[in-house]
Amino acid sequence: MGKDHVKLLNNLQEFRKRAALTQEGLSIKAEVSRKSINAIENGIYVPSTVLALKIAKTLGCTVEELFQLP
Repeated sequence: MGKDHVKLLNNLQEFRKRAALTQEGLSIKAEVSRKSINAIENGIYVPSTVLALKIAKTLGCTVEELFQLP
């Protein structure tokens, strides 16, 4: 995250658990590394638009349900 970037709030872990997926399971379905899922959940990494859309589609929700600005 850039130093001027406002911390992105996310509900990824909640939606992932509702879908009964591990980080590994979600990473396989969304075609991304497990480390990326972990970093997003922990607020270390802000996903690209494409990645956010892929994760939302995989979890059957909207990007806005997963990610919000404070």
